[in-house]
Amino acid sequence: MDIRERSPGDLEHLRRLARRERNAEQKDRLMAAALAVERVQTADIQRVLNRSRGFVQRWAYAYRDGGIEALKDKPRGGSVGKISGQNAVRLMARIDAGPTAADKVCTLRGKDVQRIARDELGTDVSLTSVYRLLHKMGYSCLAPRPRHEKQDPAAQEKFKIDSAPLLSGPSATRSHLLAGPAESSSWTKPASASRAR
Repeated sequence: MDIRERSPGDLEHLRRLARRERNAEQKDRLMAAALAVERVQTADIQRVLNRSRGFVQRWAYAYRDGGIEALKDKPRGGSVGKISGQNAVRLMARIDAGPTAADKVCTLRGKDVQRIARDELGTDVSLTSVYRLLHKMGYSCLAPRPRHEKQDPAAQEKFKIDSAPLLSGPSATRSHLLAGPAESSSWTKPASASRAR
C-alpha cells in the first residue's frame, strides 16, 4: 500500500484520535490508517490490530481517498417496517382478541399473523418479518400448548387407572413397587454400610 499523509500533521492527529477513541472498531480504523501512513506492511498491521486484510486495506484506502473524515462511522440506515403506526396497533388488537371462526385454528401462529397482515391490513410481509415484529411488540412464541376442544379429561383419568397403574399411584406407592420391601431400602451404597462398622 502506498498511503501518504493527505495534510501535514495527519499522522499525529490520527494517533491522538485513536488514543481518545472508546469504540474499539473505530480505534482500529484510525490505527490502520496511521500505520499505513507510517508505511508498515499490511500483514504487520493485521497482526498488530488482529484484523483481516480486507479491514486494513479498506480503511487505509478510505483515508487515502477521503481523509480522516472518511474513517468515521456513518449512520446505518435500516429498512422501515411495513407494519407500523396505526396498522401495528390494529394488528396487536387483532392478535389479543384471539382467533376467529374464520381463522379455523385454535391459536394464532406466525403463518396466521402473516395471512392476517395480508388480508386485513393489505400488507405483504415475510414470515421472518412477522416474527421480528411480534418479538418487538412483546409477544413470545413460548406458550403452553392449547388443549384440543374434543379432549376428554374423564377418558384420560380412566386410561391412567386402567392402563398405567405406576403412573397414577402416589409417589410413595410407586417407589415401594420399584424399590422392593422397606427393610431392603437404604440411603447408602451397599458396600459403604460394611465399611462404617
